[in-house]
Amino acid sequence: MRLLTVPALAVLLLSGLLAAPAGAATVRLGGVPVRLEAGTTQVVTVHRTRGHHARVSLWVLSRGPERRWVRRASTADGRIGYGGLSREGERRQGDGTTPLGTYDLPSAFGTHPRSAAWDLPYHRIRKGDYWVGDNASPYYNQLRHRSRGGFRWWLPASHEDASERLLDYRRQYEYALVTGFNAEQVRRRGFAIFLHVNGRGATAGCVSVPRSFMRMLMARLDPERRPVIAIGR
Repeated sequence: MRLLTVPALAVLLLSGLLAAPAGAATVRLGGVPVRLEAGTTQVVTVHRTRGHHARVSLWVLSRGPERRWVRRASTADGRIGYGGLSREGERRQGDGTTPLGTYDLPSAFGTHPRSAAWDLPYHRIRKGDYWVGDNASPYYNQLRHRSRGGFRWWLPASHEDASERLLDYRRQYEYALVTGFNAEQVRRRGFAIFLHVNGRGATAGCVSVPRSFMRMLMARLDPERRPVIAIGR
């Protein structure tokens, strides 16, 4: 992770390379188009650089008379899906692509007890927790414990309707942020698109970043600032 210093920020702001005007429905930050929601003052951008690699940055809307978007942190070691990028309406479950577009970051989960430094709603993973990928389930693309039923948690990972057993991904899901992709539960569009800790290579459709960068995001993202993630080329 590379944190930008105050002098570096000042130089980039003066040169116009780091800022984008506020107040518009859509802005471009770090080369990525961002569809802003009312009240959004925190944005995570994902800019694909090559193959499954991406630059991931945290932007905040500065306070003061000239409100401008400022990049607070950035990493060149972001990852996307092994299938590349796909338009939101064209993505299909299991294709390994990361969906283009802007999505909410409504909540987080992970393997640790909740920290007092985290403001987003948080769920600590426990045995039996799944993210539902069963297209026949009313809980498709939702967190569900197997004891509550309502989905076929026993299906093998190779099955087209298999769900993710979250504890199978302890490294990646040590810290994870839920995205709003497919919150409408459109069947076979895909599920479990998160922002999480890097694994060994490309993801299956999520965005991943170094562990230190995820720890920083967990501590900085604030639901009152309506954070979003924007994924672009």
